[in-house]
Amino acid sequence: MTEANQTLVGFSVAERIRLTEQCLRSLSDAAEEWVDLACQAKRIPVESAVRAEEVLAGPVSVARFLQVLLISLNAIARSGKPCLPGSPVFTTEEQWRVPVFPTSGIYDSLVFAGLKAEAWLKPGLESTSLFNLDPLESTASESLPLTLVLGAGNVSAIPATDVLTKILQDGERVLLKMNPVNEYLKPVFEQAFQPLIEAGLLRIVCGNADESAALVEYPAIERIHITGSTQTHDVIVWGSDPAERASRKQKNQPRIDVPITSELGNVSPWIVVPGKYSEKQLQFQAENIAASIVNNASFNCLATKVIVTAANWPERDRFLAMIEQHLSSIPRRYAYYPGAARRWERFAGEVPDDQEFLPWKLLRNADPQQSPHLFQEESFVCVCAETTLQADSDTDFLERAVDFVNQEVWGTLCASITVPDAFQKTERDVLDRCISRMHYGAVGINHWPALNYAFMSTPWGGAPGADLQNVSSGIGNVHNTFFLRDVEKTVLSGPLTLFPKPVWFPSHPNPEAVGWRLMKLYTQPSFGNLLRVGLSVVFK
Repeated sequence: MTEANQTLVGFSVAERIRLTEQCLRSLSDAAEEWVDLACQAKRIPVESAVRAEEVLAGPVSVARFLQVLLISLNAIARSGKPCLPGSPVFTTEEQWRVPVFPTSGIYDSLVFAGLKAEAWLKPGLESTSLFNLDPLESTASESLPLTLVLGAGNVSAIPATDVLTKILQDGERVLLKMNPVNEYLKPVFEQAFQPLIEAGLLRIVCGNADESAALVEYPAIERIHITGSTQTHDVIVWGSDPAERASRKQKNQPRIDVPITSELGNVSPWIVVPGKYSEKQLQFQAENIAASIVNNASFNCLATKVIVTAANWPERDRFLAMIEQHLSSIPRRYAYYPGAARRWERFAGEVPDDQEFLPWKLLRNADPQQSPHLFQEESFVCVCAETTLQADSDTDFLERAVDFVNQEVWGTLCASITVPDAFQKTERDVLDRCISRMHYGAVGINHWPALNYAFMSTPWGGAPGADLQNVSSGIGNVHNTFFLRDVEKTVLSGPLTLFPKPVWFPSHPNPEAVGWRLMKLYTQPSFGNLLRVGLSVVFK
């Protein structure tokens, strides 16, 4: 960063609002090239419906983040605090459950009808301390800290929204180091975030692991945020040599002495509670799980990697067959992420028939004792294991399944539960207790927790309690656009089926058209642009 940038001080709410508005405009100008570059790198054909993934998980997600943050910042400027989309509830467990979705001002309740999300705060908070607005209260005499953001290489919105969180919410200057896998996006990032660059708040650089190591030790760096694997995190914090790493961990002597936050990997589980489902509900949930496996060629920390079913559920085999049928109908994707074929062979237990276009693989009846790596290591490749649990009842199964994913499945980032309607009606207390016991930062009820990430008003990060020595899925969270204090987890819920078909489902008829209309809605919210979103579901 330049000398002028190093002395930048103060960062008012009004200035953050101005920069957020400017970024929304510059993002619109960069969006098409952004998507084109990502599709070229991932070998997604121009005519492919898969292009929609790069629209939705790229500029659309970033535009949504900027818009929901802008709504909160404007509310803070008017009244001194964010305006929540509903009233918080204080439970008998002395825990606040705060509504965070659907948000107001961008027609969420219509676009995503049926879905809702809450942030569950850590138990014991007083009602006067729901918000943490300290990062907004920098004074003209305070120099803004310099944060190194080591960006992820798989989904383009991740480094972008990490940067925006650190600058526009936390009041920090950022040096973004692009991952070599997606450093081709540097020019469009510079165009999209030119207002932040001109303000001296952002600089973007590229390079390999050696450059990353040098930046980590750069004296001017005051904070670090890492998105990637736990292995990468531990190399940065404790050293690349295994012996040095072990010694430093034992002595609690990290190589670097600055605050570190992170969002790391996960072996993401999906629990299916046994019970009565309609044919439509089974088909929807089967495609729901299939979509969570194939999205971005499964190079996602939130891709489903373990399905947990009840051994005595009569519909189990048929439901798994439905998932396999959906997978078989979805074209293979180019395995763009380094080392994918090698990892696929290790986790699938066979040599792939094509090392560039790997097959989707569901492994039924996986045993955590015989194949522990399927449950304890993040594969970051398109292999998903299914395992069964014995239980005396549906409630007993859910309790056992929660224990299983907490204890036997690695990571604390996100997990899903499919729940029959009758169970939700008669066993609501059991379900709430089980959700509360789940040691995950995001939980989806009947839906993929990728939505917890994409909605941006839902805080995202690993479960609290991690530290540098046992970092698990990471420390801290991002996307907390309501500035909530001490978030324990976010809980997304919705019905067993949605209409119209979700845009993230592989069988959606016009996903890219919907994606671009959402982009317009989030950059220029209006009833007219809402209508255009609805029309794009039917007409390209």
